[in-house]
Amino acid sequence: MTRVENTGKATAWLASGTLISRITGFISAAILVGTIGGVGDGTNAFALANSLPNNIYLLIAGGVLNAVLVPQIVRAARSHDGGLAYINKLVTLSLVLLAAATIILTLASPVVVSIYGFKQIGTPIIGLAIAFSFWCMPQIFFYGMYTVLGEVLNARKMFGPFTWAPVLNNVVAIAGMFLYVTLFGSDPSGLLPISGWDSARIAVIAGTATLGVMCQAIVLVLFWKRAGLTFQWDFNWRGVGLRSAGRASSGALGIMVVGQIAFIITMSTVLGVGAGDASVRVLTLSYLIFVLPHSIITVSITTAHFTKMSENAAINNFPAVRDGFSTIVRSASLPIVLAMFGIIVLSMPVSRIFIKDPTQVGALALVIIGQTAALVFFTLIFISQRTFYSLGNTRVPFIFFTIQYGVQSIVVFVAGATVPKEYLAFSLALAQGIGMLAAMPIALYWLKKKLGTDLDGGRILRSIALFLAAGTISAIIGFVVTNSMGGYATTGFGSTLVGSLITIAIVAAIMSVVYVALLWVFRSQDLRAAAAPILRRLKR
Repeated sequence: MTRVENTGKATAWLASGTLISRITGFISAAILVGTIGGVGDGTNAFALANSLPNNIYLLIAGGVLNAVLVPQIVRAARSHDGGLAYINKLVTLSLVLLAAATIILTLASPVVVSIYGFKQIGTPIIGLAIAFSFWCMPQIFFYGMYTVLGEVLNARKMFGPFTWAPVLNNVVAIAGMFLYVTLFGSDPSGLLPISGWDSARIAVIAGTATLGVMCQAIVLVLFWKRAGLTFQWDFNWRGVGLRSAGRASSGALGIMVVGQIAFIITMSTVLGVGAGDASVRVLTLSYLIFVLPHSIITVSITTAHFTKMSENAAINNFPAVRDGFSTIVRSASLPIVLAMFGIIVLSMPVSRIFIKDPTQVGALALVIIGQTAALVFFTLIFISQRTFYSLGNTRVPFIFFTIQYGVQSIVVFVAGATVPKEYLAFSLALAQGIGMLAAMPIALYWLKKKLGTDLDGGRILRSIALFLAAGTISAIIGFVVTNSMGGYATTGFGSTLVGSLITIAIVAAIMSVVYVALLWVFRSQDLRAAAAPILRRLKR
């Protein structure tokens, strides 16, 4: 089997696992809205508390581990034991530091929540968020454990478990919500006052959310032996190059710091918005939809190529790294552009899956459009970042991410002071895209300089331009069909949940057929390369 076919199989396996995990994640999010509502103080307090562990984990370790583990393990694999001693030392160190950080931050939950919601200090919503966070904060350790164990498996080219484990997380979270409804009933309008959130309600909702993350991490232990790994605690952390890993992680840590500052500014700006306007929960739902195609497509393709890129970087084969970058960008952009136009066209029907209140459906749809419009920029920046990581360089990504988050924060400040509350969340979504647009050229410039070779820019630009042209035509057709089915109406069949699901299925199919047909007529080499394995199988 050729390298391309191996990579294609890995990408398909990663994408399928991500797709199932995201579908179950969507189901979990929709059930959560039906359980405690999509708006309201209780919903916003839980949304803030449940997002903090992931964001804080990313701040203290997530970016560091993603930047360091695979490239360092690939380099260590050239030792006589295949890097096993290094892996044990690195995993031991990571878990010890994660455990210490988790204990400290759990105890410091009142301070942490107050920092992230500094504009609402002293209000009842902060008190409720603190109560939730005592249950949610232990997720930090298990997110870290999941990343450490999963990235080691990825470095050994065993991609499936890392991608499929979140499905278990979602199943546990869904079970927890059914338990909540059984015990306390549902509140789809989010009208339960803060005073109604007693310790039992808090424990069931937040505790089962943490239990899901714990299961997601622990299940990866079962796959280590299949990867030829045997873990032993090793506290002798000297003499195996961990200092170089620390140096490589410094820039990634800086990225997480500036990212969290931008997140704090955004959350504090929108946390106090009333129930009738787009708020924290709306931004959270919008991001869940926005990141879906990125997770299924871009992350899967990049992860499948990342180990090989790290191997080429380790021997300074920069032309091969450049070819890998070009392949990932073109392969990912082909479906990403279609997904971008599809989500924008179907923003109203998609919103109805999560929000029942007609006044909130339009608000969520508007925020989805604002975020999704920057999906191509997001893809290019992410692939550039991972290419730098394969080269062991985290300093340059720190520079262009600082620019991105700086521009984003400035726009958020201006929007918070000038934009009406009903359009505030949409403005914050646009701020994210404006920051990406400012950072993208800088990222590509420095990557070209680092590799010392052309990035295959002409070929990439031609491909993306062709994708955008085909996507625009398919979007126009999709808009007409959606409108004719009542997808944008506030009454009638198209405004119901069943009607929205049917509209999404039909319009997505039509847009996909039109998009692929146009690219085939335009003789897109990227489409033909992607279709070649399928055509070969059909011929057999």
